[in-house]
Amino acid sequence: MKKPKKTLKSLNIDKSWTLFLDRDGIVNKLIVGGYVCKWKEFKFIPAFLKYIGRLSGKFGHIIIVTNQRCIAKRLVSKKGLALIHKKMVSAIKKRGGRVDRLYYCPHEIEDGCSCRKPKIGMLLKAKKAFKNIKFAKSVVIGDFESDMEFARKAGMTGVLISPKTAGIGGTKADYVYEGLEAFWKAIK
Repeated sequence: MKKPKKTLKSLNIDKSWTLFLDRDGIVNKLIVGGYVCKWKEFKFIPAFLKYIGRLSGKFGHIIIVTNQRCIAKRLVSKKGLALIHKKMVSAIKKRGGRVDRLYYCPHEIEDGCSCRKPKIGMLLKAKKAFKNIKFAKSVVIGDFESDMEFARKAGMTGVLISPKTAGIGGTKADYVYEGLEAFWKAIK
């Protein structure tokens, strides 16, 4: 007999848990085939702004982890990306949310760095900065399978936000939801 899959609610998520968020496709709209290189190109996903305050009240830490190869491609400088992130965090605070830390990988895919997802270099930096982070009590929310592989490599719960595949098998994700609203309803 198959063991029933645990629900997110049964994980008893509280302030001892950490939420790791991918940026593009979760926080802001993904530019398919392109990159957010200027603040005017950064467009929040409405559901993110609606739920970030609630998520901030539920999780002990909220950390953004994002691959930003646009730096390696010289489409934006580190200073330019820092400005985008500063404005993003400020807007999140205005909506009652928070970002405790933001990590990004500036490398090209073929650079072989240890920080580009699905490798876990950014997670190790977060764990070093926040000694109370336990990967077994962490959730990664992303919109690509590489985010789910990233979660799995560290023993974290992977949540795929995908309106196209919600309810369809064939993913490395522990859970698949159409959006942050459905995720929030599953944990509240």
